[in-house]
Parts: sequence; structure tokens; C-alpha cells
Amino acid sequence: MGTTAEPVGAAEFVPAGADLDTVRAAAAGCRGCDLYRNATQTVFGEGPADAPVVMVGEQPGDQEDTQGQPFVGPAGRLLDRALGEAGFDREAVYLTNAVKHFKFAERGKRRIHKQPNRTEVVACSAWLATELELVAPELVVCLGAVAAKAILGPSATVGELRGQVVQRPDYRITGTVHPSSVLRAPDRTTAYADFLDDLAYIRHTAGQ
Repeated sequence: MGTTAEPVGAAEFVPAGADLDTVRAAAAGCRGCDLYRNATQTVFGEGPADAPVVMVGEQPGDQEDTQGQPFVGPAGRLLDRALGEAGFDREAVYLTNAVKHFKFAERGKRRIHKQPNRTEVVACSAWLATELELVAPELVVCLGAVAAKAILGPSATVGELRGQVVQRPDYRITGTVHPSSVLRAPDRTTAYADFLDDLAYIRHTAGQ
């Protein structure tokens, strides 16, 4: 009796025993799920190879896909501003995403973000696991629900992580909303203030 074929996943594309730069280069050729077909390029994580804090978002957006760098669009600029205002050492943060290719729907000339599904998150998980293994942070910060589920499993929620720390053998985990949700909030002022409060807690938790 036949079974439905599962996605290949990223694991077979991850080089064994490699450093972060080699893994980043290998990720450029990932064909572990179908998202690579329409995306411009793989968008891998960036930051110090020994960063004490890794922040994980959902996926690259339109500008990230074009430029090949994480968090360079409107949400990234808001995150940079908020990290500065919260007193964070931005240079000590490694930024990445749960999914490394941009998933979108075309609306005329615009490319509109579409949330990756669980299959796509799982297919991409070997890259994130390898980043966390190589960077070996003290604290992992989940930015939004997709990141929380990628790190902690499908039942995880941001609400449960905000203001809390989950201890895992290799690192601690906390979370807040994705900065894009602040941009979409009806009351952006309040949403931004809450985001800053979360980042201040995270900075304290990280010992910065």
C-alpha cells in the first residue's frame, strides 16, 4: 500500500561538521521544500558566530528576499529601533528565521506575505537546529507564533512565553511578538510600548 511522499527536508543539504559560514553557503542550494522555486534566494541568519542571544522570526519578507539578509525590511527597522531603545547590545544578537525562503502570493506587482505552514517549518528545521548548535546561544528569543512553534513544538504560543523563560538543556527560551505585528496593530503606540517592555525583560534575562 503506497504512502504520501514527505518533503525531502533540509537535513540532506546540511554539511556535517561544518562551520557557520560553510553552512550558510550550503543553504543557498537548499531544495528541501518547494518554497525555493519562487523565492529569489535563501535568506540565512546573520550575526556573531558566538552570539549570546539568538532571535528567531518567521520567514524573510519581500525586502529580505531581494537583499538576501534577515530583518532589513520595515519590521527589521522597527526591531533595530526597539532594541536600541530597550538598551540592547544589537551587535551581540544573531538574527534568523524559522523558514529561510520567502512565501508569498502575487497581487499585481506586489508580493504579499503568506504564513508558512507546519510542513514547511519542519522541512526547514535542520537549518535552524544547525544554527543554534553552532552559535550555542545562552538565550533564544522567539519572535512570533511560528518561531515559538518551530522551537518548542506545535502547541507553543507567544502568550505563554512573554515574560517567561523555558529552560532547555542547551539554552533558555523566551519570546515576544514579531515586530511586524506591531506595525499592523490598530493601536501601534501601545503595541510598541508592550514590545519594548518585552525586550527590556529579555535584555535583563540575557544579562545585558
